[in-house]
Amino acid sequence: MKFLFLANRVPYPPYRGDKLKIYNLARRMAKRDEVHLLTFAQTQEDLQYKAELEKIFTKVHFVYLPKWRSALNCLVGIFDSTPFQVLYFKSSEMKRKLDEVLEADKFDAIHVQHLRMSPYLAERTDLARILDMPDAFSLYWERRMKAQKNPFLKAFETLEQKRVLKYEQVMRKYPLSLVCSAEDKNYLERVHDIHTIKVLPNGVDLDTFKASVHDYSHNHTLLFTGNMDYAPNVDAVGYFVKEILPIIHQKHPQVKFIIGGQRPVKSVLELASDHVIVTGFIKDLANTYNDASVVVAPLRFGAGTQNKVLEAMAMGVPVVCSNIGFKGLGIESGEGAIMQVDKEAFAKSVISLLDSEAQRKSVGQKGMEVIRSRFSWDIITQQLEYYLQSVMR
Repeated sequence: MKFLFLANRVPYPPYRGDKLKIYNLARRMAKRDEVHLLTFAQTQEDLQYKAELEKIFTKVHFVYLPKWRSALNCLVGIFDSTPFQVLYFKSSEMKRKLDEVLEADKFDAIHVQHLRMSPYLAERTDLARILDMPDAFSLYWERRMKAQKNPFLKAFETLEQKRVLKYEQVMRKYPLSLVCSAEDKNYLERVHDIHTIKVLPNGVDLDTFKASVHDYSHNHTLLFTGNMDYAPNVDAVGYFVKEILPIIHQKHPQVKFIIGGQRPVKSVLELASDHVIVTGFIKDLANTYNDASVVVAPLRFGAGTQNKVLEAMAMGVPVVCSNIGFKGLGIESGEGAIMQVDKEAFAKSVISLLDSEAQRKSVGQKGMEVIRSRFSWDIITQQLEYYLQSVMR
């Protein structure tokens, strides 16, 4: 069969987020099917990855959309009711290129990535299409708005949340929409009364994050990973260093906190100290997880599931996380990840793990079992293929 991925960002290098998901799904589908890619490139560096992508995709098509043009789209549409997230990826050239690609090749089905790309095929009822949200974006903005202290940013985020919530009705124009967790699915069904939504989880590449024997003997390293220019991550590490880490240091003063992730913003770099290490980009995350005693994910806003939690669980590293993304895992607290919302309870759970090698091992090994059975990219790719075939019928 022949499938097209319509993506908002070049899915390479596959280090985090939406790039990682498309790359891993397509890489596995390409073993059985013919897969094509049409995506925006926003930098000259993006354009250099075509040769790597052609190792997976039969054909790779780029539409160059520089960031200054995206910013202009948002400025021009400031009084529009369309979310800035969608305006950012508005492009007449993409419309033309999509028409050209659809004319040249007949696809059995099309995977449309993100609410941001939904306008491009919303009206094409003649085509078999799936809209992969992948999160309840309005829930993300609602949580972000509530966590915001700056009154001017809060006003903007309130406006964007209302626009996104209204725009999500575009799901009605697609025969099937996908989200990455049951929590997101239940939320969207409730607020929109739409019942053509299924779950396609985020996954873990078990070839990279191998469930090998983790060293549970040490108790001196806490780890947070993620893109460090992403607002929920920036807020989470600031919150952890200022509010939670001091409580942990009362019992374990030797503990170091590692913030591992690309593009750390100024406020993250300023957190660095004798006990806080900001690494910047880490190429081999698996080794970094292996060196961690406990992974922490104290996010206060966001939606979907967190790759950092899934990857740590795959490596057998115990996790303490907030409620953000936890419900979507469909596990009980302690099955790889311990869920805590209150800062004192969060710190207490980390301390409890640092106190006990046996508990670190028990929680970590339960996490490995969960990932192997439910969150392997091989399993998730099979789910996507099933969904694509369902819209074909």
